[in-house]
Amino acid sequence: MSDANLTHNEPLNSRINAAKQALAAQQFSIALTQAEQALALDANAHEALYIQAVSLRYLKRYDEALTVLDTLIALKPQYARAYQERGHCYRDQNIPAKALPAYAQAVELNPTLAASWRALVALYPLALPTAPAEPDKASQRAKTVLAHLETLPPAVVTAQSWYFEGDLQQAENLIRAFLLQNPEHIEAMRLLATIGLRLEVFDDAETLLAAILERAPDHHAARYDYVQALLGRHKHAIALGEVERLLADDPRHEGYLSAKGNALVGLGRQAEALEVFYRLRDIAPQNPTVHLAIAHAEKTVGHTEAAIAAYRQAARVREEFGDAYWSLANLKTYRFTDAEIQSMQALVAREHLATDDRIHLYFALGKACEDRQAYQQAFEYYSHGNQLKHATIEFDVAQFERTVARQIQLCDQDFFAKRSHYGAASAEPIFIVGLPRAGSTLLEQILASHPEVEGIRELAEIPRLVTQLHGREVKGQHPRYPDILTELSAQQCEAFGNQYLKDTRLYRSRAVYFIDKMPNNFRHIGLIQLILPNAKIIDARREPMACCFSNFKQLFASGQEFTYSLDDIGRYYRAYIALMHHWQQVLPQRVLTVQHESVVDDLETNVRQLLDFCGLPFHAGCLKFYATERSVRTPSSEQVRRPIFRDGLDRWQAFEPWLDPLKAALAGNTAAKATDVSR
Repeated sequence: MSDANLTHNEPLNSRINAAKQALAAQQFSIALTQAEQALALDANAHEALYIQAVSLRYLKRYDEALTVLDTLIALKPQYARAYQERGHCYRDQNIPAKALPAYAQAVELNPTLAASWRALVALYPLALPTAPAEPDKASQRAKTVLAHLETLPPAVVTAQSWYFEGDLQQAENLIRAFLLQNPEHIEAMRLLATIGLRLEVFDDAETLLAAILERAPDHHAARYDYVQALLGRHKHAIALGEVERLLADDPRHEGYLSAKGNALVGLGRQAEALEVFYRLRDIAPQNPTVHLAIAHAEKTVGHTEAAIAAYRQAARVREEFGDAYWSLANLKTYRFTDAEIQSMQALVAREHLATDDRIHLYFALGKACEDRQAYQQAFEYYSHGNQLKHATIEFDVAQFERTVARQIQLCDQDFFAKRSHYGAASAEPIFIVGLPRAGSTLLEQILASHPEVEGIRELAEIPRLVTQLHGREVKGQHPRYPDILTELSAQQCEAFGNQYLKDTRLYRSRAVYFIDKMPNNFRHIGLIQLILPNAKIIDARREPMACCFSNFKQLFASGQEFTYSLDDIGRYYRAYIALMHHWQQVLPQRVLTVQHESVVDDLETNVRQLLDFCGLPFHAGCLKFYATERSVRTPSSEQVRRPIFRDGLDRWQAFEPWLDPLKAALAGNTAAKATDVSR
């Protein structure tokens, strides 16, 4: 936080701290006054709202306290202590029927709230259920959890509470300090691993969880976390084996079944994954993410109508489920009805809609308006979605530009000449690289229609190797990659190449060649040359404005963080072109550039060129790529199941009045300001 922000927040923080001190001293009237003064400075200060509600409860002004809590929960629907305080209000008024669900919601969000568990132990016997066994079971669970919490050191419980409240930095700092004194504490190790999972530091989490399971092999929760770490690292086969162990003990566990389905999807075993997801749907029909998983899998195998039905069901189960609406839009061929558009517009107008749902809905509305040729309104929706998404990520385009410049400087002709004998000899991999939305899925579908070639997916093996070489990045320190490439020996590069071939064999059948379609691998062609010098590399290229604006319209499930700003996209594209030009210069004949517009204009010529480059005989099926039945997991899955079409080539031109920032960035004018678009 900047000094300016600290100075600006100083009066607010001072009032909140004074309110906390008064509350701790049981000076409730003073605490209430201080909280109200803080709220006069910032009406959305959630800590002040919480203290205001607690103070009002102790002053027995219950109705006012509950009104404040309604405001707080609308502002922060995941704030567990607000639900606990709501439970306290109802408990103090002797209304157990309302107190019970409030406490239950609190511990669902933050299972470390001992006060809520104690209240549940006391309240469950007072409940009047239709099935008497249910409160007994729930009460016993509450007693068990409470007993477990009481066995944990206070530092671990506090760190867990911070984790569940979303303060990952405080949680990590406290638990690391605790582990320095107690390095073998299982729950502390697991919490640190869980923080790693949340931060997507999957390699560290995997190592920690493997160590826990060596010490406590029957720790099911740790094994489930281990499965999540393995899935995050795309180690789907190992994850599947681990989750099968869990399912042997609890075959109807929703989390285990979901993890198994995701592992099968990662292995390309879509039919088996669908069986798991449909079984899970029967167990949890009101879980919207289950319907979403079914829809994604049905879409991947080309069952469009089944996918649409499942996406719609997900939206019915949870009305505000923005991902369901965006997934419909992301089919590219789907057209929203008037009623669906009105429903989405009503949802984004809700003041307290979750940010993630709002982002998904904005992108979906952008696509809906674009399909109806309401281009200015579409651009407004796309812009709102991108602005919100951009605020949630930390992408530094200048750092990317520096990394590209360093690769160009480092990986010159002399660098490769000295290492011409490096790497594994296999010519089996075909890498399709470039920017997303540049026609790479079409090239993959064309090549995968050849009997000697198998299209697999966007594989994570090269990025994972880069992460291994790079290490954990620390701000302020010079990055190890790409400089570490100079330190690799011939033996290491051959081993890395062979490991890549071994790891990817899990996804392959009997075809001679296979396609790795991870677009970001254009950043790692130097590494690919060192470890797999005989692999084919194809650069899927698209006209700059069309490619960049197509990315601006796309909400990616993960990664591709450069796409949420017109300036970032333009600068990223320029750096990509500079790097690809460099590879062409220092590695002549190693990379084939295929222009998307040329493929659309003259399919056969480009198909023959592609096959010649890959050393493959001509096959007529490649011209009828749309008839090839295979799983396609990218946003273009529906488009490549149709013959070549031209209608998307110049679509960006309808948005040209609002694309000056992109034009400026592509021209190298990074100081250009964004064009304002009126609501």
